[in-house]
Amino acid sequence: MNRNVILTCAVTGAGDTTAKNPNVPVTPRQIADSCIEAARAGASIAHIHVRDPQTGGISHSLDHFREVMERVRESDTDIVMNITAGGGGDWIPDTQDPTRGGPGTDIQTPAQRHEPVGELLPELCTLDCGSLNFSDMVYINTADWLREHARLVQAAGVKPELECFDLGHIWFARQLQQEGLIDGDPLYQLCLGIPWGAEADTETMLAMRNKLPAGANWAAFGIGREQMPMVAQAALLGGHVRVGLEDNLMLKKGVLATNGELVDKASGIIDGLGGRVMTPAETRAHLALRDPSTGRIAGGDA
Repeated sequence: MNRNVILTCAVTGAGDTTAKNPNVPVTPRQIADSCIEAARAGASIAHIHVRDPQTGGISHSLDHFREVMERVRESDTDIVMNITAGGGGDWIPDTQDPTRGGPGTDIQTPAQRHEPVGELLPELCTLDCGSLNFSDMVYINTADWLREHARLVQAAGVKPELECFDLGHIWFARQLQQEGLIDGDPLYQLCLGIPWGAEADTETMLAMRNKLPAGANWAAFGIGREQMPMVAQAALLGGHVRVGLEDNLMLKKGVLATNGELVDKASGIIDGLGGRVMTPAETRAHLALRDPSTGRIAGGDA
């Protein structure tokens, strides 16, 4: 049992969810406000994507990321910021010619994916550790692309959150560490329940946890109705947790959620198990993150 739990809130994601729940934030102001809402509800970390303010669809705009970061950092609330660097990997085969990408295909180079991270220097960023049959598309992360991306993140001095959607992704993340591309104790995020990756159940979480290297910090999340069960399971197995409207739109059956409500519900589960949610300051110290206000490694030297 982990009694000191880091709680991430993934506030918006990039999925086609805005029509299903009006609480999913779309504009940079709304996304920043959701980060602040999550912080006030007790979240340790805010994980952010940005969206096209006109369509609600995927965006990689540096200006949108910058606006979110500035609004959060200028507010009176504190939260660790985690920028996605996993966009630009969506391959949807054309129905007439499957050798070509069809409508919805969105591919970026590692340098393009890294641009918001390198420019804005958040405390954390995601590094997705393999390709996946992601529902009805293919999410592409080739080994050489990931090595290049890991080097860029390392050079920026930002800690990567190693997102693993299956056991093979953990294998490759360990390889990145062996090659010297991951500094310090690694941080893993076990992503469960996304078709067709690792399932959201105890056996799968335990198997993935048991493949992590010594000294690793780890968290896990489930999507949809498995979100809160995986909160409890991750804490019981010694990990950290993630909730938020990126992964689940419902507070309970028939009741649409807000990010703050999901954080509050997860905090209650952790409290009921005898644990507590770590503050952002405690999170920075625990993960050895660079404090944006001082430029120094929390709990250590610059």
